[in-house]
Amino acid sequence: MEKKFKLSRVIRLAVCIVLIGILIPLGIANGLFDGIDFFKGVQINGTTIFKLAIMILGVIAAETLIVFLLGLPNPKNHRIRSVLSVLTSVLKYVAAIVILCWGLSIIGVNVSTIVASVGILALILGFSAESLIEDMVTGAFMIFENQYNVGDIVEVAGFRGTVTSIGLRTTCITDPGGNVKIVNNSDMKNILNRSDKPSRSVCEIQVPYSTDFVKLESEIPALVQRIYEQRTDIMKAPPKYLGVNELAASGVVLKFVVEVEEKDIFSGARTLNHDLLLGFKELGVECPFPQVDVHNIPVK
Repeated sequence: MEKKFKLSRVIRLAVCIVLIGILIPLGIANGLFDGIDFFKGVQINGTTIFKLAIMILGVIAAETLIVFLLGLPNPKNHRIRSVLSVLTSVLKYVAAIVILCWGLSIIGVNVSTIVASVGILALILGFSAESLIEDMVTGAFMIFENQYNVGDIVEVAGFRGTVTSIGLRTTCITDPGGNVKIVNNSDMKNILNRSDKPSRSVCEIQVPYSTDFVKLESEIPALVQRIYEQRTDIMKAPPKYLGVNELAASGVVLKFVVEVEEKDIFSGARTLNHDLLLGFKELGVECPFPQVDVHNIPVK
């Protein structure tokens, strides 16, 4: 149903564009716009259309080339990547404005008269496109204030992911599952930028109450050092044993933390859980699980 609705909207839009493309040249050819100053001197013929085509292709080619050159460095610095992302977005808008103004000039439209009327037009658009202007202004301030950059891991309204691009109007955030969330810049509020803070993966593991804790705690330093040496690709330092975190119903909960990169915060926790479980088994300590005692009471 939704696809049909979108398709119908696209068809209506295409029909409107075709009608405008046909009716405006017919109106100009028949003098319909002669009373309007900026339509005086308009000429539409084969030469004009040829010039328009060359101009449009030239501007698009120049914009594509500049975007390609901006993408070549592929810098690791997040700040530089953010600036390049914004410049790429700005170029698209500039190319569209250049094509519009230059195209009108080629067909003979008095662009200066239109520019003189921009004050009233801008006032109208200012009220009708308030959210658009807010997005662009907010995006500019976020770049200047360095709140976040391309490549940073952020959390916005419960959605956590990596900033993949920053434009004049929107910011794209991609989560570990590849889902892309497009957020208007004006909605980028209460941002949690995890890339600027040290990240820790946490593991809580239970051991039986019958465990010899003096012996176990003396063996933990060697165990976490061995785990770190095997996981240097994820862990930035040996895991830290924080002590007894809880006296639970089925066992004693021990807490461990390890410093990792923000992108590895979940995989670090899974890895630490796995390695501690196997390490405790090697030390002869089994992790407890809930058990139910059933008592048979004879019926008299």
